[in-house]
Amino acid sequence: MMEKQKKRILVIDNDAVILRSFKQILQHEGYSVETAENGKDAIEKSFAGHYNLALVDVRLPDFDGTKLLTQLRQTTPKMRAIIVTGFPDITNAISAIKGAADDYVTKPANPDELLRVVRKHLQKQEEEREYSETKVAEYIQNRVKQLEVNDRET
Repeated sequence: MMEKQKKRILVIDNDAVILRSFKQILQHEGYSVETAENGKDAIEKSFAGHYNLALVDVRLPDFDGTKLLTQLRQTTPKMRAIIVTGFPDITNAISAIKGAADDYVTKPANPDELLRVVRKHLQKQEEEREYSETKVAEYIQNRVKQLEVNDRET
């Protein structure tokens, strides 16, 4: 039986303490974690590798986090994205959701809450993948049946 591949997470934040603590929390749960201190680094990493999920600080030195999300979605469209901010307000929340964020977490993040949100979105991603695979399999089965019928009729 094939071993299940580790889920890959990219943590993007300009605060070294946040990067280190999020990485430790997530690696302790068995995730493969990479970090980026700015938007440019995050984009380069997204071109170089696939990530299942990104935790994106809303305020980076070179990018607004919601704008960065838009660019990351271009390189990895099915990646789940969670905005993380130390400046929670309704404007940030609305911007995050409009910017295609899947969720919104405030700093300092409670480790249990962070893990709950990450697990929830990785589970949703897995369900979407399984649904897509099922639909493709159904299409192929139906198409093969159609071709068999057409062959018998000719």
